[in-house]
Parts: sequence; structure tokens; C-alpha cells
Amino acid sequence: MLSRLWFGFFIAAAVAALVRWLFGGDETVFAAIVASLFDMADLSVKVMLLLFGTLTLWLGFLGIAERAGLVDGLARLLGPLFARLMPEVPRGHPAIGLITLNFAANALGLDNAATPIGLRAMRELQTLNASDTTASNAQILFLVLNASSLTLLPVTVFVYRAQAGAHDPTLVFLPILLAHFASNLIGLLSVAYMQRLRLWDPVVLAWLGGGGLLLAGFLAFLASLGAVALASLSSLLGNLALFGVIIVFLCAGAYKRVPLFESFIDGAKQGFDVAKDLLPYLVAMLCMVGVLRASGALDFALDGVRWLAQHAGLDTRFVDALPTALVKPFSGSAARAMLIETMHHSGVDSFPALVAATVQGSTETTFYVVAVYFGAVGIRRVRHTVGCALLADLAGVVASIAVCYWFFG
Repeated sequence: MLSRLWFGFFIAAAVAALVRWLFGGDETVFAAIVASLFDMADLSVKVMLLLFGTLTLWLGFLGIAERAGLVDGLARLLGPLFARLMPEVPRGHPAIGLITLNFAANALGLDNAATPIGLRAMRELQTLNASDTTASNAQILFLVLNASSLTLLPVTVFVYRAQAGAHDPTLVFLPILLAHFASNLIGLLSVAYMQRLRLWDPVVLAWLGGGGLLLAGFLAFLASLGAVALASLSSLLGNLALFGVIIVFLCAGAYKRVPLFESFIDGAKQGFDVAKDLLPYLVAMLCMVGVLRASGALDFALDGVRWLAQHAGLDTRFVDALPTALVKPFSGSAARAMLIETMHHSGVDSFPALVAATVQGSTETTFYVVAVYFGAVGIRRVRHTVGCALLADLAGVVASIAVCYWFFG
């Protein structure tokens, strides 16, 4: 599916460019597309270098955690739940503990820690995969949940709004969490439907219900805080959790008499092995994004949505926020640029800017995640991964629009 989708986006870009040239008289469109190809190739190398350092650092600390038994302990604790959600993964398998660490890091917005741990989890899942090139059910569920965005503290969105001069940068906090919940839920349900998972199992309901109650209590506490306190707490929790994880790993390793430095080096070497295989996948996906943007295909899609909304008699204010939604599955940096442009063009607290900020905080860069996670283990046939992940993204976008109309009129 990914191969057909990749090809289809290039064809869509070619058609859009021909329309701009033949009917709009824009002779520069093809030069822009070619320039975008080289720019995206250059960006791919820069992204890979950043990932290289991050992977090496965090897989080094993860090597200490594994030798100290922390990963195995998490796997045993969550074994009953994952036995229902990922029946092909044996209880106590290291992948379960790594998946848990990845989800926890994502929830706190620790992208630089979450990605290396997630890639290590994907590699462990690949050891159970009967195929070298086709994604397993467990890998698909893990990736879709990642691609549906798991961040509970969207600090970066608050920063963008503050930089744009928002009086209350955290105004979109609760809308983001509500839209984020819709994205996660649809992602889980879509995979459960495709894989015939039994979500009504008492063990699954107990875990999800208990987690839901804890989350509700946490949200109630956060909702009681003022804007300044909430922003301060978000920053504190993120940095404290990041450094706290490192200290816990080191202390556990010291307690178990693990050779800390040697374990770090052994784990860091795995980061080199993972990073060197990612570049071709990053080039392929980012060049596709660049061509799609430079050709004007995204602008055509936006105009089409506005036309449909007008003819359906709907309020069209949300359409000005859709550039962020349309590019977010392809590129986080492009979506960030679209969000900033919307805030400056329409006003930081305008309705389109609030919708765009909510979308930015509740959706994920699906194709980037697919390229990085599956590229790290050589998976080429992704089966229903992209469909389920994009459905989760769509749920996040629709929920963002609905929640913003509810909160902000």
C-alpha cells in the first residue's frame, strides 16, 4: 500500500503542476518542484544526523536499563494486557517493556527519548515477525498508536502561541486533550477491527478503565491550574521526567552491579546500526512531501474543501486552519510553519488559529513515523497501517474542529 500511495502522490503533484502551467501560466512550478526535491534530500540528511546522535545517546542508556532488568519488569507487569492486544508477543518479552517506555515518553512529550526507545521496540517485535518485509499485527498496532499522537503535555504548541503573542498560551490545552483522545480511540478501534482483537475482554477493560480514571483525574487537576502555572508545570514535568529516567536507569544499574559505562557503549552501538539504515526511507518520504507542496496540490485540496463547505451551508472559518491538518501527516516542520502562518495571518486567538493549534497538538506526522519505524527494520509491506493511522488523524482533525466550535464558538 505504501508503494502505491507514494506513487499516487507523485502523480497528483504532476497533475497539479500541469494544471498550474497550462491553465495558470505558471512556468516556474517545475523549477520549484525540482528545487524542492534537492531541498528535501538535504533536509533528510540533516534529520538523519540529528536522529543519529539522539539514537546513540538513548539506546546507550536503554542498554543499562535492559541489563538492570527494568525492561523485563515492565514486560511482566503488563503481560496480561499485551497478551490480549498483541497475542503473538509472548508474555514477558522485552518488546512489551520497551513499548511501555515509549508510550510513557511520548505522553510526556519527550520525542528525543521516545523515538529511540520506539525503534528498539520495533526491532524486538521484528524478532517475532515471520516475514522480513511485511509488518506483523503487533508492529501495526504499536505504530498506529504512535501515529495517533500520545502526547498529554503539548508544550511546543504553548510555546508557538506564546511567541505569537497569545494572552493565554495554554488556552487550547483541554481542546487538544479531547481531540487527542478521539484520535487515540479511533486508532485503537480501527486496528482492533482489522485484527479482530477482543477489546471487551475483562483484563483489557480493567486496564483501559483504570487508565482512563487516572487520566481523568490528572486532567481535572491540570484544568484547575492557571495558564502560568500550567505552562510552568508542563515544562517542569518534561525536563524532570527526562533527567529522572536517566537517573533511574543509572541507579538501577548500579544496584544490580551492572557495568554502567560498558553497557552504555554496547547500547550506543545499536544506535549506529539503526540510524545508518534510515536515510533512504527519509529521502523517499520527505521528497514526496516536498513535491506535493511545491506543485500546489495541497492548495487545490484546500480550495476543494472550502467549495464543498460553502455548498453544504457550513461555517467555513475552519477551512483556513486546514493547511496545518493537510500537511501534518507528511511533515511536522511544514505543519508548524502552517500553524505559525495562520496565527500571524488571522491572529493568534482567531478561530482558525485556535483550530490549527488544536490540530497541531492532537495529530502526528504519520508518514514520517511509518518511514522511520518500519525503515529501521526493513519493512516494505505495511498492510493496514497507513489506513488505520490516517483514520486516527482524520478523527483528530474532525474532533479538533468540533471541540473548538464547542469551546470558542
